[in-house]
Amino acid sequence: MTRIIADISVSVDGFVTGPGAGPDDGLGAGGEALHTWAFSDDPEDRRVLSEGTARSGAVVMGRRLFDVVDGPGGWDNEVGYGAAEVGKPPFVVVTASPPKTIRLTDLDWTFVTTGLSDAVAAARERAGDLDVVLMGGGATIGSAIAAGLVDVLSLHLAPVVLGAGTPLFTNGATRTLVQRSVTPTSTATHVVYDVV
Repeated sequence: MTRIIADISVSVDGFVTGPGAGPDDGLGAGGEALHTWAFSDDPEDRRVLSEGTARSGAVVMGRRLFDVVDGPGGWDNEVGYGAAEVGKPPFVVVTASPPKTIRLTDLDWTFVTTGLSDAVAAARERAGDLDVVLMGGGATIGSAIAAGLVDVLSLHLAPVVLGAGTPLFTNGATRTLVQRSVTPTSTATHVVYDVV
């Protein structure tokens, strides 16, 4: 059965980017510390990343995140979905309007203009027997959890306090989480919850 997994790196104080994040600086000031684990040589970090990339039948992201990954400083042949693994599942982007051009034309992009639930449904159709992964940004994941669209929340808790940036959670519906696993590594604590 296809699960909907929200998977994102977050600071100890709840931010998924540092301050000043935008198309030219996708992670904002200090935000690169959030993804240290994805480039780590720690065997457990490598396992978490590899398993996450392998289970991704389709990936959902918001338009702001698309603009970062498709921008000039975004993904390339060495760093992409799954960091250095450069996974290539189908990508579904929630947007008010599709972009006029796409730099990463070797990836499978679908642009959904009718809302997050339709984007998740489109990704579910593309995922086959694998999972749908919501990779962000923070507003997309927060909205999906508030709307009851997420089965699993996978957080990669980076040992950094950013003080400001893009929060993962803002005013949303209360959700109960059931802890499934905790994997501490030298660069992060990987926590997986069922969303009930």
